[in-house]
Formats: sequence, structure tokens, C-alpha cells
Amino acid sequence: MIVVHHLNDSRSQRILWLLEELGVDYEIKRYQRGSPVPYAPPELKAVHPLGKSPVVTVDGKTIAESGAIVELLIERFAPDRLAPPHGSDAYIDYIHWLHFSEGSAMLPLMLKLYTSLLGEAAAPLGPRIDAEIANHLGYMEGAIAGRAFFVGDGLTGADIQLSFTSEAAAARGALEPYPELTRHMKAMQARPAYRRALEKGGPYAYGPKN
Repeated sequence: MIVVHHLNDSRSQRILWLLEELGVDYEIKRYQRGSPVPYAPPELKAVHPLGKSPVVTVDGKTIAESGAIVELLIERFAPDRLAPPHGSDAYIDYIHWLHFSEGSAMLPLMLKLYTSLLGEAAAPLGPRIDAEIANHLGYMEGAIAGRAFFVGDGLTGADIQLSFTSEAAAARGALEPYPELTRHMKAMQARPAYRRALEKGGPYAYGPKN
């Protein structure tokens, strides 16, 4: 049994999408962000000490961290479909992009979010944060230019991981200068499994706008 501890407007939405692509059964346990500050609720601490989402429970084993969850679920349920063969050059690229999202690209986007709460006090950090966002999004733009997927000729876990980076950038008005990334994001959002995950996950602020 797979249980997804699903926090609204969070990275756990892409775990629902992955599970829909995998075609495996799962259960959703829902958690709601607080208001006016949208922190995760304390109930998630009872699931995992970090108190964050996504967290999944697979056959009694609790797993945190998006990249680890995506990698483990694909290895278990679709190693020949959503990942390149182990040992291949494509697999090296796949692992890179799978972990680039959280390891590099999301940090400046999160800093942009947090510093926006500080107003003028954060102004000195603004140019540096914006430059890092442009650095990472420009790197992704170059990699996806003229391609349907980040690795190989079909969907992989890398596309699922990087989708949230693009969505988070779009939500902050940072994706407009990157037409190739925008094209890729919209193509991912149009996938039937993505749409099914939206229906099951509930309202998602980063999702398609039309």
C-alpha cells in the first residue's frame, strides 16, 4: 500500500502525477496549509520529523524528499519506462536532472518567496537572488530547447521533478523569458495523468491557468 501525505499547493502534487503515470493504486491523506502564513500543519510532524511534504508511506516505510521518492517509486514500479537503463550515459543525465530541481534550482525561488515577506529589508538581496534564478532557468531553457523531454525521447522522472520548478517560477512571474521551458511545462500539464492527479489532489495554485 502506498499512502501519499498530500499538502495542498506543494511538491506532493507531482508525486500524485507520478503515481498516475505509474498506474499503481495509492491512498491520499490530506493536510492543509495554515493561514495567513501558509506553513505546513503540525500534524505532518507525526508522519515525519521534518514536518514537510511530500512524504509517502510504502508498505510501512516512510520516505521523505521529492527526489528520493520519485527515484524509489520508479525503480520499484517502472524501471524500464520512466528512467533510462542503469549505466548508460542517459542515466547519468537523468540522475543529474532528477536532483537538480531541489538541489539547485528551487533554492533561489524559495529565497525569492521568503524575502518577499520582508519588504524593503530584503532589497539588497534582490539582485543576487534574481541572478541565480536566471542562471538556473537559463540552464534549463538551453537543455530543453528543441526537445520534448529533458532526457531521451520519453517522459522520465526528471520531467516530473523539474515540472514544479517551472511552475514555481511561473507563479512568481519569472518564466516568461523562457519560451522553451514554458512549452515543456504546458505539455506536461496537458498529460492525462497530470490532469487526473489534479482532480485527485484538489486545488493547486501552480497548475494550468486555462
